[in-house]
Amino acid sequence: MATFTSFLDILPDPNNPIGIGGQSLATGSGGTDGPGFASVQFSSEAPIQTSRTNSGRVITRSIAGHKWNIKITYNPMTRDQFEPVYSFLLEKNGRLNPFFVQLPQHMLSRNTAFASANPTITTATTGSKGAGYILTAGHNTTESTQPQPGDMFVIQDSNDSLHTKAYRVTRVMGNSTYNSAIHSQPTTSQRIIYFTPHLQRDVAQGATCDFGGPYIRVMLKNDVQSYQLGTNNLYQFSLQLEEAQA
Repeated sequence: MATFTSFLDILPDPNNPIGIGGQSLATGSGGTDGPGFASVQFSSEAPIQTSRTNSGRVITRSIAGHKWNIKITYNPMTRDQFEPVYSFLLEKNGRLNPFFVQLPQHMLSRNTAFASANPTITTATTGSKGAGYILTAGHNTTESTQPQPGDMFVIQDSNDSLHTKAYRVTRVMGNSTYNSAIHSQPTTSQRIIYFTPHLQRDVAQGATCDFGGPYIRVMLKNDVQSYQLGTNNLYQFSLQLEEAQA
């Protein structure tokens, strides 16, 4: 008898199969491997208010928190491919219940050496909400083995389970290449990682930065989920998601 204690809370895809009971399954162990994505449209939304004085000076300020927006389009699907995905989404009751999604373009770091060596690193110091960079430890001493601009990661902090924000690397500095006007020299196993957006919450020293296929917490962007069924009995479907921090 097979039992389980929780339901899959990740959008089904080839890396996250779902069982008939709604449980998470290991890839290739049975159940339904969710269909792959035909395309992913990914956007960054950081609302800014602007005003212009009589002298022409422009004043800007942030008016809302940052979020990632995701549009996923599927290839035409058979009913067996479509139903597990659609059933998963219907159970979310539109925008009521968030879930997680793994994006294929961010399954691995751009740096294959870093991805295969150690895609999980830790913070070497605390990080304050609003900071645009963190000092990380546990790296390979070779600077060619490190995260790259464009990599995405999430922070797993045992002191703060609500820190679910996903971040995107913009710069990486190490022991031999760093801005000395701003930073002290990192050790050979440390990196200074800049990212966007800035930290949404405080981070404890020793928190984990996970670059290995990070899960982004999202919710559906609207409450209506419709599909099209063609005369060839194939289902056409797409969905729009927006990041939903805990």
